Amino acid sequence: MIILVINCGSSSVKYQLFDIDRNKGRSLAKGIVERIATKLARLVHKRGASKNSFIRSTHCPDHSSAIAVIIDALTDRKVGVIGSSESIQGVGHRVVHGGEEFKESTRITKEIVRSIEAYSELAPLHNPPSILGIKACLSLLGHLPQVAVFDTSFHQTIPPHAFMYGLPYIFYKRYGIRRYGFHGTSHRYVARQAAKILKKNPVELKLITCHLGNGCSMTAVDRGKSVDTSMGFTPLEGLLMGTRTGDLDAAIVMYLLDKEHVTLDRMNDIVNKESGLLGVSGLSNDMRDIVRAASKGNSRARLALDMFIYRIKKYIGAYAAAMNGLDAVVMTAGIGENNPWIIRKLSRELNRAFGKKVRFLVVPTNEELLIAQDTYNAINGKASKRYRLSA
Repeated sequence: MIILVINCGSSSVKYQLFDIDRNKGRSLAKGIVERIATKLARLVHKRGASKNSFIRSTHCPDHSSAIAVIIDALTDRKVGVIGSSESIQGVGHRVVHGGEEFKESTRITKEIVRSIEAYSELAPLHNPPSILGIKACLSLLGHLPQVAVFDTSFHQTIPPHAFMYGLPYIFYKRYGIRRYGFHGTSHRYVARQAAKILKKNPVELKLITCHLGNGCSMTAVDRGKSVDTSMGFTPLEGLLMGTRTGDLDAAIVMYLLDKEHVTLDRMNDIVNKESGLLGVSGLSNDMRDIVRAASKGNSRARLALDMFIYRIKKYIGAYAAAMNGLDAVVMTAGIGENNPWIIRKLSRELNRAFGKKVRFLVVPTNEELLIAQDTYNAINGKASKRYRLSA
């Protein structure tokens, strides 16, 4: 079955085309339309396993035109991989927030679109672009079954004592304030792959998955289910990230609002866009820049690194205690996959702390493949097996 996966950002549309059967998937093509609604809009398209990219400028005033450009590229005589759009048999969409309503990947209907729109209040930067992509595909490929795959779904198995905050309970009932967690598709994929590497049934394992990129999160996966995760009501909570503070005493925000005389919007920018590795180092949000500066003796870059590692170690300890055990720590995403020194440092310190060797695995994430597989399952009426991780 040929499945098109769409991942929309505010000014870009990433895509990947898969040939999927029940257990396997092969990527036929992938790419991105970027800088939508600007004169610099362009398509970057790559066929299969080719290392060469086809790049061209394009007129893309909106997401709908970007989807049309993608379909043209996939069916192009020279760089395409299918004869026509009729070859596509389903479309899978990445959606960041599904609230408590969506516990699994779901076939898209008009009612589902309205529900996703309602959760835009909880994910104002992420859900609106997804909705634009869904509506564009419904307009251009409306004859095809389409599926929404939610980042939050994997974390719907977290128990109330872990997802609730110590606020008056009425705010949970009134506004849905709770820990939702994010990066769920990535955590689910690498946990499943880790079980294969360890040659174990997922229900036998206690794993801690670490998605470390510009945005960072960790998840405790106990016997195939997410039981806790570091991101919370929003993606701000948890680890130190590229530009986000991570864990922060809420009173600090109120204190700075008073001292700095800034607006709430300005404070939101400070904690989300100007903090983390960037804010502490004063240099960059890119780990490569931080490592280079620290190696040359930059004390603030070293401090940023120490804070980054410390929080990861602290969460590993907390999650190992919460699960009453630990079989492996799984590292993924840009920082997690490309910085073996982090594993070496953590391994030394955790081996001493636990009194035994802690196993680390590096597993490249592939959220698009999992979205394609969920789409295949939803279209064919099969249970996604998402949280048993046995698919």
